[in-house]
Amino acid sequence: MKFALLLFDPEGYWEQVSEEQMKAAIEEHAAFARYLEERGVAFSGEAFKPGTEARALRRSAGGGVEAADGAFMPLAQDLAGFYLVECADLGEAEEIARHCPTGAGIEIRPVWQAPA
Repeated sequence: MKFALLLFDPEGYWEQVSEEQMKAAIEEHAAFARYLEERGVAFSGEAFKPGTEARALRRSAGGGVEAADGAFMPLAQDLAGFYLVECADLGEAEEIARHCPTGAGIEIRPVWQAPA
C-alpha cells in the first residue's frame, strides 16, 4: 500500500533560512532517505518550491476553468514536499513518518489505487 507523507513548513520559511540551515535540512532528508533504504522501504520524494510560485486551476462560476496564482487553499503553512512510501498499513506509515524531518507538520495520506 502506498502512502504520501506531505511535508509542511511555516509559510515563507525557506526564504529566511541561512545557508547553514539549508545544508542541515538537506542532510536531515538524506539521513531519512538512508533510513528508508536500510528498512527496505520503496520510496520516492521531491521538494516543492514555495506556494507563492504555484498556479492553481479552479472551476469558474460559468463552468470554465480559471487560473489563479498561488496555492489552491490559503494556508498558514506551505506544502514543502512529499515522500511516497510503500508500507503495509497506516501504522507502519506513521512509524516511518516519525523519522522524517518535520517542519510545521506531516500529513500521512493513503494513495488511492484504481481497481484493475
